[in-house]
Amino acid sequence: MRKTTLLAPFLLLAPLLLTAQPPEKVDLNVIHRIKAEALGRNSKVMDHAFYLTDVHGPRLTDSKGYRQAGDWVVERLKQYGMSNVHLEKWGPFGKSWNLEYYSGHMIAPMYQPVIAMPVAWTPGTNGVLTGEPVLAPLATQADLDKFKGKLAGKIVLVSAPRELQMTTTPMGVRYTDAELAELSMEQVQVPGLFGGRGGRGGRGPFGAGGLTPQAIQTFLKSEKPALVIQTSTLGQGGALFGGGQNRDADDNLPTLVMAAEHYNRIARLLQHEVPVKLQFEIKASFDPNPDSFNVIAEIPGTTKKDEIVMVGGHLDSWHYATGATDNAAGSAVAMEVMRILKSLNLNMDRTVRMALWSGEEQGLLGSRAYVKEHFADPATMKPTAEHAKIAGYFNIDNGTGKIRGIYLQGNDMVRPIFEQWLAPFHDLGASTVTARNTGGTDHQSFDAVGLPGFQFIQDTMDYGTLTHHSNMDTYDRLSATDLMQISAIETGFVYLTAVRPEMLPRKPLPPPQPAGGRGGRGN
Repeated sequence: MRKTTLLAPFLLLAPLLLTAQPPEKVDLNVIHRIKAEALGRNSKVMDHAFYLTDVHGPRLTDSKGYRQAGDWVVERLKQYGMSNVHLEKWGPFGKSWNLEYYSGHMIAPMYQPVIAMPVAWTPGTNGVLTGEPVLAPLATQADLDKFKGKLAGKIVLVSAPRELQMTTTPMGVRYTDAELAELSMEQVQVPGLFGGRGGRGGRGPFGAGGLTPQAIQTFLKSEKPALVIQTSTLGQGGALFGGGQNRDADDNLPTLVMAAEHYNRIARLLQHEVPVKLQFEIKASFDPNPDSFNVIAEIPGTTKKDEIVMVGGHLDSWHYATGATDNAAGSAVAMEVMRILKSLNLNMDRTVRMALWSGEEQGLLGSRAYVKEHFADPATMKPTAEHAKIAGYFNIDNGTGKIRGIYLQGNDMVRPIFEQWLAPFHDLGASTVTARNTGGTDHQSFDAVGLPGFQFIQDTMDYGTLTHHSNMDTYDRLSATDLMQISAIETGFVYLTAVRPEMLPRKPLPPPQPAGGRGGRGN
């Protein structure tokens, strides 16, 4: 960590350094044209989002929906006149999984349809399953000892009932001026006392109690219940949130995640010794180890066509809904950036390349594979020839909220550049530049090998409270005006990178990293 005594001289020199920075050439006429195309009646971003969600969602990696979405993107971009449009394979992902059918009901003491969904990679139930559930919360070794030998063939509720609190604050919010001002300030963290910066935390299906989810799964597999039911840990109002199972395992148990309200009702009945009868049916299909793919398209440059500006987001989604805010939003915007640049017939020195990634939800797999193949293997950190040709990568994957600024990923050299690039977009609410890192999405794959990769600051809206990985993540949760604003700003940044005399400054090449050293989001 840098000491204050070392920082003081730098702070005195900082104004001089910024003054010495040559002004960026920002063609305001082009920015005006980009704004007019992105914000006006010609916008197609919501049309892209419609096809990615209502028509081809959900898009769990390598599922039928994902593959159909990939084919649709290729066809749409070819219609727009893009070059080099193709599906680029990156290797076996594991078994693909498709949910073919689900039904759930409480039969007694009163009839009620049950809000629940099978978790990813669960097998089917081999027909209709009817039975009396067992409430068996599993959190400690004592719990495992208590229920050992008692769960075979049962419908088992493995989570403790969760008390739901009355919501007294808005579920959807935008950044306030004060919050943006605070976000613009660098954070100093003491190693060993705080976790990594940025990133989006996960919510697990099991409560704290000393046992890992893996230990609980191992116990359940030894018990062989007919069906496992977890309570949703996301909010309330029937919202579902849950994880997935091992996509390569042959012994996964049929598993559901159930809305907390319905889970709690069943648990209360059982606690009061009122007989309960449940009925479920799950049908699922698997395809063994198909090659996964990213979707690639380009607009060729002119004088520096071997130098590349990249824009992207992840095309894959979770499966409880149609993956609208996570991440049809980012994919639709990336497609819109390409459409705007092509329709305006802008003369760009560098080639603009779009990439829509797969396997992001399982750990940035698609973008990591692409970066390793084209630019550098993080384990050895030996750059390829292509590594030197990447001018920058821009990513959207924080929901539907409009852009308020950009994260520098610790690259202070681009601060004066981005501040000048954002100036024409202040009237759209975007002005914040922060040196902070943000994690959990595909720009990290580029940053991990020393390439300038960036994620924009976005209003959080209801991403963390309602839509992220939930059955509420549908087209209806998308804000058209916000996605149009995002399209305008990201197009501007891509264009300015493509015509800038020099490529964006880079941080030093990181040291080699052991395999799996940089984590993405888990299931």
